Amino acid sequence: MNLSPVIAPSILSADFGNVSREIERIHQAGATWIHLDVMDGNFVPNITFGAVAMESFSKPEGCVFDTHLMVVNPEKHIPAFIKAGADVISIHAEATEHLQYGLKMIRDHGAKASVALNPATPLEALDWVYPDLDMVLLMSVNPGWGGQSFIAPVFDKISSLRQRLQDRGIDIPIQVDGGINLKTIARASLAGTTHFVAGSAVFTVKAGDALDEKDRLETYRKNINGLIEEATRDQLV
Repeated sequence: MNLSPVIAPSILSADFGNVSREIERIHQAGATWIHLDVMDGNFVPNITFGAVAMESFSKPEGCVFDTHLMVVNPEKHIPAFIKAGADVISIHAEATEHLQYGLKMIRDHGAKASVALNPATPLEALDWVYPDLDMVLLMSVNPGWGGQSFIAPVFDKISSLRQRLQDRGIDIPIQVDGGINLKTIARASLAGTTHFVAGSAVFTVKAGDALDEKDRLETYRKNINGLIEEATRDQLV
């Protein structure tokens, strides 16, 4: 797939005291996609926000709200989140018995439909819904918390998914979520990823780190090709 890499900062690592301000700040830094992690305290232990709260978030012009529903029975909530501004919705295959129905509902309400798979969930979960997909989200950490390390076997999973899509003549993005940094983004891109969720890598500032969010996003964008070349030389993939 010939797409420019898309880095979608996750507000899971942002200041929840003023989400609208954080969204505007990261959008001004150059992010066109904002990743919104919705957690219900059931499918994952943590709780973040619901559709009513999301509806209050200010949405910059030209910004894509990439909404990741980590909730049980997501089909119950899809219309409300699209009303709240979701442009892309990812629902977990593990969270519903009605996956195809949920994907159709997303499209019928005017948003892009995506399936999210946990690291241990096999790609066979997608076998009967490929025609209903606009994107696939592969979790590269166990969902529910920010700041985790990338689970290495997911690199092979990305490659396998890209091959399966090509074999079916399907040209859609693959997104990865979790453990993204300057090293893992190179390997994931080489494996076939086009969209990258970055939380703590963008928002977390270490002592003595002079880079702001804009600098961090630019560093990822400008160096991704060089990092891929370096990864190839080092036979990381």
